[in-house]
Amino acid sequence: MSKKALLIIPPDRFNEDELFHPKAELENAGIAVTVASTKTGEITGDNQGKVNAEVVFSDVSASDYDVVAVIGGSGTIDYLWGDDHLIQYLKQAYEQKILVAGICAGSVAVAKTGLLAGRQATCYPVDVMIDELKANSADYVVQHVVAHDDIITSNGPDGARDFGKSLVAALA
Repeated sequence: MSKKALLIIPPDRFNEDELFHPKAELENAGIAVTVASTKTGEITGDNQGKVNAEVVFSDVSASDYDVVAVIGGSGTIDYLWGDDHLIQYLKQAYEQKILVAGICAGSVAVAKTGLLAGRQATCYPVDVMIDELKANSADYVVQHVVAHDDIITSNGPDGARDFGKSLVAALA
């Protein structure tokens, strides 16, 4: 059975590098990728890139995927940080032994689950995100990727390819 990844983006203003680079790494490794959001249809990124959100994340079972990753971008802060459905979804995925991941602002969404408490994690190096990681008891470190066996975080566009490669390695 082939591996499957669910990449969750905000309904507006996702970061193109943080979506497209990991998506390419996963697909090049033969992993099927589904792009999800809080709505379906065309979504515009921070730099006017476009992608089609195929599903609403809460309409699909996390157990159908091998990894659930939250992608960053300015919209992630506005739409996903406070999304209680997303926080519960990530917790349920984790409880079902599904790899949970976040990049940039997506790392903060993962931290808000409480799953990073007492663990190292990274995010985009700006105070608002670092403060959120720390407020959720994560130990912020300056790295492109922090990979635990069950949770992976990444710092943003600079680490996007490495993030994709670490997802592939974790699913191998």
